Amino acid sequence: MDSHIFLGIDIGGTKTSISIGDDSGRLLGKRKFSTRSGVDSVVSDCHREISLLLQEVNLACFDAIGISCGGPLDSKLGIIQSPPNLPGWDDIPIVKIFEECYHVPVYLENDANACALAEWYWGNGRGSDSIIFLTFGTGLGAGLILDGKLYRGTSGLAGEIGHWRMADDGPYCYYKRGSWESFCSGSGIAGLYEQVTGKRLSAKDVCEAAKSGEVHAVQVIDESARMLGVGLALLVDLLNPQTIIIGSIYTRDEELFKPLMDRVMLEETLSIAYRDCTVLPSLLGEQLGDMAALGIAMERYA
Repeated sequence: MDSHIFLGIDIGGTKTSISIGDDSGRLLGKRKFSTRSGVDSVVSDCHREISLLLQEVNLACFDAIGISCGGPLDSKLGIIQSPPNLPGWDDIPIVKIFEECYHVPVYLENDANACALAEWYWGNGRGSDSIIFLTFGTGLGAGLILDGKLYRGTSGLAGEIGHWRMADDGPYCYYKRGSWESFCSGSGIAGLYEQVTGKRLSAKDVCEAAKSGEVHAVQVIDESARMLGVGLALLVDLLNPQTIIIGSIYTRDEELFKPLMDRVMLEETLSIAYRDCTVLPSLLGEQLGDMAALGIAMERYA
């Protein structure tokens, strides 16, 4: 059987990427560019880069397009609904825009769902019927594959775990202080460090400082790791997944978080559910964003 060729578009607040690959997970090519202000500018840039990419990989067509974007969005209607990292993108019918141009099926998902699909098809979720993917990037969200199917929820908002109230106080993240995102995200870790020291460092720099033994950075990362374990224990007891995959910051610095996270999970989780769940970093790593958009097309086109 001939393989299907998919085009992926990953629209971010800073960068947008175009990728092309097949249903075996083979990435044939990709292009990246800065996300300009305004919908028309980004769409125009996408058309240009798609044309150039097709020339580079010597292909004339593809079977479907997957679009990954931060929420809120309506995946059923194919509409992007005012994401905070894309000012001015208010109720944009992005699926219709690309369908009318390329005359192939086009599908839209939020970035956490898209990453969950990519890891399920081609990454550390292969062979699992139930996986949870945690973004652990600038923010914290989850994509849920439950009993072999992506779970979106009634309003398409399933997996907004970063909004959970985890403490009475903490950095202001996801519309509240003390949310899970306040402790387990790039913005949260930077905020925790600022609360302790009065200085603002990126999460990446805080992790580097913790590796070197800087006492305040170690304190912050330990608090993040502890809260990661607490939140994961809730997910494990609630959903009993086979695999939890954590991206971005955790993937880069697993050794900083895993020991304390595991200890908290062991203490807080039902023993059988803990035994049957494996927590892993993303296998796809730096290619995850590219593969995530392709995973959307894979799931919906099939």
